[in-house]
Amino acid sequence: MKQEESLNIVIIGLSLSSSWGNGHATTYRSLVKGLHQEGHQITFLEHQVEWYANNRDLTSSPWCDLHFYNDPQDLFNRYLHLIREADMVIAGSYLQQGVEICTRVLETASGVTAFYDIDTPVTLDLLSRGRYDYISPELIPHFDLYLSFSGGQVLELLEERQGAARARALFCSVDPDLYYPEDTGQVWKAGYLGTWSSDRQPGLERLLLDAADLRPDDRFVVAGPQYPEEIEWPANVERIEHLPPPEHRRFYNQQQFTINVTRQAMVKAGFSPSVRLFEAAACGVPIISDNWQGLNLLFEPGRDILIAESTEDVLRYLETLTREESREIGERARKKILGRHSSRERARQLTGYFLDVSREVA
Repeated sequence: MKQEESLNIVIIGLSLSSSWGNGHATTYRSLVKGLHQEGHQITFLEHQVEWYANNRDLTSSPWCDLHFYNDPQDLFNRYLHLIREADMVIAGSYLQQGVEICTRVLETASGVTAFYDIDTPVTLDLLSRGRYDYISPELIPHFDLYLSFSGGQVLELLEERQGAARARALFCSVDPDLYYPEDTGQVWKAGYLGTWSSDRQPGLERLLLDAADLRPDDRFVVAGPQYPEEIEWPANVERIEHLPPPEHRRFYNQQQFTINVTRQAMVKAGFSPSVRLFEAAACGVPIISDNWQGLNLLFEPGRDILIAESTEDVLRYLETLTREESREIGERARKKILGRHSSRERARQLTGYFLDVSREVA
């Protein structure tokens, strides 16, 4: 059992190289950097697919060895030795042919095995409908760890109904070297960053677009890909199709407020913070967010974060809070997030889980 030694960790994940249309890349980048800073060696194996290859914003990483594979056969032909020799192998959610990959990982890995579910509520919904797109009920009990983006009661459900041996929360994290307050000058009154999804769109309309309609003299912004062409954007809402991670900090800092809208599956599950929430908080930008169970364990509503259920709620914040008051809210959120959800804190949490498993199976 390794304790103070460097760990050799292999991650098979959706993407590290491209943040286009997914939240996995920034999650993995932060975790990998934290693990590297803690002295561990990381290999990241990514499926070579056209849509990420054509939209790459990272070709190599100083924090890990990044390799690509064409299909499961190619993955195990070329990297079987790495998987077999690793102290820990992590297979992520949303892998193409993920069931086949997870099966082979469990058959060949000699170290601790983990399934990292960055999409837990979506996964549980798929399983309930008999859809095993990237994980199956038969495989779940065989992983040493089921790492979940959702905490709270979801962890009990994973163990009691899905047979997970050890379900543990492993939220996203934020890299404080990349996300911090910066005096860029305000460009927008409020903004939103996120890939389009049909279940988030009503919330975006309620909390940002409708508010923009009612404040024509203020400027707003929505950044992210895959929005349908038929959406009618207010004249004072700027659209940015894709914003690569190196530009996120400046984007947040150019807003007086940033809007957080949560996918309905995450709202239903609760305890499912998004990486955008942590990024904005680390920049010290006050967040106006919809509400969900567990949010109050991250931030104190009204003090560290502003809760909005309606357009009127948003308008009240925009019209009544002074710049000094909003900055104080953002700074309190920043201190809270950096203390609990930085890259290195998340890395320590993961290696703590590794040690727990090692002790139990020793």
